[in-house]
Amino acid sequence: MRILIVEDDEQLSELLGRILTEEGHSPVVRGSLREAAQAVAESRFDVIVLDRMLPDGDALELCGELRGRGEEVPILMLTARTEVQDRVSGLRTGADDYLGKPFELDELLARVDALQRRGRGSWLIEEGPLQLDRRARSVVVGGKRVDLTLREYALFERLAIARGEVVTRQALLEDVWNVRFDPGTSVLNVHVSRLRDKLGPFAWLVDTVPNRGYRLKTER
Repeated sequence: MRILIVEDDEQLSELLGRILTEEGHSPVVRGSLREAAQAVAESRFDVIVLDRMLPDGDALELCGELRGRGEEVPILMLTARTEVQDRVSGLRTGADDYLGKPFELDELLARVDALQRRGRGSWLIEEGPLQLDRRARSVVVGGKRVDLTLREYALFERLAIARGEVVTRQALLEDVWNVRFDPGTSVLNVHVSRLRDKLGPFAWLVDTVPNRGYRLKTER
């Protein structure tokens, strides 16, 4: 599950990112409304964990914008403001759940899982010979199941979500490895190569776009 964490407390955001990664999710961490809005514009998420008060404004603004344009991604609002009127304003603006700070990590994970189950988006991606079930984390290509590691699956899922749009190398490093700069290693190239090996005769599904990144190609 791809989760956008919007939190300006670096220690807390790093902790949440690490815990969610250990739980098998793919977290993307941002620290401001501007960065969060850009992330949502560029990619799809299954759940957004949104801190109420951010350096550049009240997160209710972003929540309202998303709902105003029809975005249905489940939103969990985090805040130290836990008065009844604060919770009501958050829910009325479009948040699906509200969790006060400080909180227990187990409770946050349970609420994220609950929002995942209630999510209104489609869990099945079908493009050309590909069937990717995001809930079961299963990949079937040409009628045969393909067994992938967690990283390989996260990489392939990220390309599938883009549905043919080019995903830059930087975006893949951020979304799959949670690295916000290119460390100059071959980690991405190695995983793309391994993914293609496992796809066998359907290796062409992972298409290299020179000087830009990769995309899911659904026709030869």
